[in-house]
Parts: sequence; C-alpha cells; structure tokens
Amino acid sequence: MIKNIIIFLVLNFGALAIGAQFTGAGVSSEWYELMNKAPWTPPGWVFGASWTTIMICFSIYMARFVSVLKNRKSLVGLFAFQWVFNVIWNPIFFKFHEVGLALIVICALTVLVGVYQFVFIRPMKRWSLLMAPYFLWIIIATSLNWYALAYN
Repeated sequence: MIKNIIIFLVLNFGALAIGAQFTGAGVSSEWYELMNKAPWTPPGWVFGASWTTIMICFSIYMARFVSVLKNRKSLVGLFAFQWVFNVIWNPIFFKFHEVGLALIVICALTVLVGVYQFVFIRPMKRWSLLMAPYFLWIIIATSLNWYALAYN
C-alpha cells in the first residue's frame, strides 16, 4: 500500500503543481484582488493548508481503493476525470477569467468527489472518511466560484 500512496501523492500533488503553473498571477493578481469575493472566503494561507491535507487524505484513500476495487478500469476513468478537472480549474478561473466555465468545471469536480464520498462508501467503509475534507472543501470552493460569477 505504501507504494500506491506514493504514486497517488505524486499524481495528486502533480495535478496541483500543473494547475498552479498555468494559473498566472492567480490570487495575487489585480483581477482577483479587485474581485467582489464571498464574505466566507478564507484567508489565502487556508487554501494551501487545505489542499495539502486533502491531497494526503485522497492519496491514502486512492491507495486503499485500488486494493479493494475489482473493476480498476472504472476507477482509472473516474480518477482521470477528477485529475483533469482539478488541473484545469485554476487556469480557467485565474488566468483566463472564465468564471462561468470554471463554475461548470468545479461543479463537475464536486459531483466526481461526491461519487467517491457516497457511491463507494460500501466497499470503502471507514476509509470513506478520508474523502470528507475533499468533499467539504470542494463544496466551499464551488460556492466561492458561484459567488464570483453572481456578484462580479
């Protein structure tokens, strides 16, 4: 299982790194600084701490999932879509300022994370708790994206 955890840590943190590379100035950009943000927007440091925790938990979850699930093809497909949506959201939102398209992407990502959280709860049992940080954070992030679209 350790080998799989390492593989998923590399894949998941790789997704964050790739997304960040294509983000541009991101949260420090004038565009984002001047944006009307939701009152519940957390301070910037919370994002880094949250994503670090999320990706560690998600990597452990995925390492376990690989050993439990018999149909790995569906798991690979689900993971690939989640990975792509996670990578592309940052540049769509921060670099290209396509807030509406970013909302569509993050809504799709929320559904995918929800599938991990709820659809696979039977085979994953208590391991599903590792998905809770991701699911809760992605709901918050989706609400922040929605607010940005609605009020800017």
